[in-house]
Amino acid sequence: MKRREFLKAAGAGALILTIKDLPVFGKSKIKKPNIILCIADDQGWGDVGYSGHPVLKTPNIDEMAANALRFDRFYAAAPVCSPTRASVLTGRHPNRFGCFTWGCTLRPQEITIAESLKKAGYVTGHFGKWHLGSVLKNSPLNPGSSGFDEWVSSPNYFDNDPILSKMGTAVQYKGESSIVTVEVALEFIRKNTKSSQPFLAVIWFGSPHNPHDAAQENKVLYKNKNEKLQNFYGEITGIDNAIGKLRNELRVLDIHQNTMLWYCSDNGGLKVSRTGGRGHKSEIYEGGLRVPALLEWPEFITAPRITNAPCTTSDIYPTIMEFAEIKVNKELPLDGISLVPLIANKTKARSKPIGFWSYPSQGVVMSSKDEMTGLFESQKTRKEVNDLPSMSNVGTISQKYSYNSFLGHAAWLNWPYKLHRIENQQGIKMELYDLAKDSMESNNLSAKPDITKKMRSELEHWMKSVVRSLNGEDYKSIKLEKQ
Repeated sequence: MKRREFLKAAGAGALILTIKDLPVFGKSKIKKPNIILCIADDQGWGDVGYSGHPVLKTPNIDEMAANALRFDRFYAAAPVCSPTRASVLTGRHPNRFGCFTWGCTLRPQEITIAESLKKAGYVTGHFGKWHLGSVLKNSPLNPGSSGFDEWVSSPNYFDNDPILSKMGTAVQYKGESSIVTVEVALEFIRKNTKSSQPFLAVIWFGSPHNPHDAAQENKVLYKNKNEKLQNFYGEITGIDNAIGKLRNELRVLDIHQNTMLWYCSDNGGLKVSRTGGRGHKSEIYEGGLRVPALLEWPEFITAPRITNAPCTTSDIYPTIMEFAEIKVNKELPLDGISLVPLIANKTKARSKPIGFWSYPSQGVVMSSKDEMTGLFESQKTRKEVNDLPSMSNVGTISQKYSYNSFLGHAAWLNWPYKLHRIENQQGIKMELYDLAKDSMESNNLSAKPDITKKMRSELEHWMKSVVRSLNGEDYKSIKLEKQ
C-alpha cells in the first residue's frame, strides 16, 4: 500500500506544471539544477568553525560557507527533528498535519518536494535518517511512498556501522555513519549524473544526536577535552568529512556548477552546543530554533555573501518550486516563502513573518537499532515483516482541535520583533523581544501595547489557519480513495 495511492490521480490537483528552463537570471539562462538537501541532526547554530567556534574543526563546511550564500539567521520550523524535516518536504508548518514532535509522521494527503519534482522530470532519492514513518517495504509512510524513487534510510538517528533499509531490505553497512550516508547517496548521484534527468538527493545525517559515539580518528582531534565532548565534536567532524567527500565528488563528476547544495540542521543545539541565543533544542526560544545554513550553487550564486534576513526550513520547498517552475496546489497553504529574490540578491529583507508553534504532544519512541536489527534477523529466515499496526489508520483525521484555545508555546517573528505566546491550563503569557538588540531574549517588552496587540492578532490568525489544516479542511477538494 503506497502513500500516494490514498489520492486519486485525477482528483488530487497536486500540481500544474510548465516543463521549461528556469527564468533568465542575469545574463545566462540556467537549466534546471540538480538539488541536494543535507540536514544534520541536533547541530547548533554555533557548532561550526566558520562561526568562530574555538574548538570544532569543520574545514569542509567552512570552505563551503566561504563559497556560498550563508544564512546567519536561519530557523528550523520546529525545535525538534521530525517536524522540521516534514517542513522541508512540504513547505508547511508541521502542526498543519499533526507532526507535532519527534516520531510523528506525515499524512498521506500532504504533497512532498519529491513528488512535486518527480512530476517535473526529476529522479529522487532519500539517504539517511527518515523519522517520518516506518522504513519497512509495505509502509504507506516510507520514503518510497512519499515520492522517492530510491532510498537507503533509517527510521531514526543511527551510529557507526549502521543497518539501513535499502528500499525495505535491511543491509549492514560498515564505517563512520555520516560517511556511510554520503557514500550511499553518491551511488545514486553517480548513476544519475549519466542521465538526462536532473536529480533530487535528500541526505539526512544521524549525527550529532545523542548518544554520541564518534569514530576514533575524529575523537583524537579533541583529545584535550573530556570524553563527552570528544564524541560530540567528533561526530560533527564526521559530518564535515562527509560534506568534504560530497563536494569533492560533485567536482570530479563536473556537476557542481549547476547543483544546488543546501546544508542546515533540524533544530537548535544541545546543552553542550553553542546556540544562537537563549535556550536549546526543544524550546521555541532562539537557541532551540536558530541553526547553521548554507546554499552553494556556483552557476547562480557567483560570489559568496552573508544574509541576515530571517529564513526558515519551510522556505526550501517554495524556493525550489519556483526555480523548477512548478505551481503548487493552493488548497494546501504554504508557510514558507520563495527565497528566489533573496538568492538572486534582489532583496535583503523577508516579505512575510514566520510562525512557530510547539504543541504539547508526546513523542513516539522508535529505535533504529532495534527495528533494523529485527528486520535484518527476520530476513535470514525469510520471514515477512509486516508494517507497524498504527499504519493501518494512516491519513484518518479523527480528532478535531479547538479554534479558540491554542495550547503550547508559539511565537511570531516579524523582524526585529519576536512575540511569544505561551498557553497552558493556567492561562496565557505573552513575551516580546527585540532580537536586533536582544538575541538572548532577556528584556521582555510585552508592556508595549501597540506592538504586542498587533503581533498577537497576527499570530492567533495564523494559528487558526494552522488548526483549520490540522482538522482536515485543506483536503476537502482532494478526494481520497477508499481503502
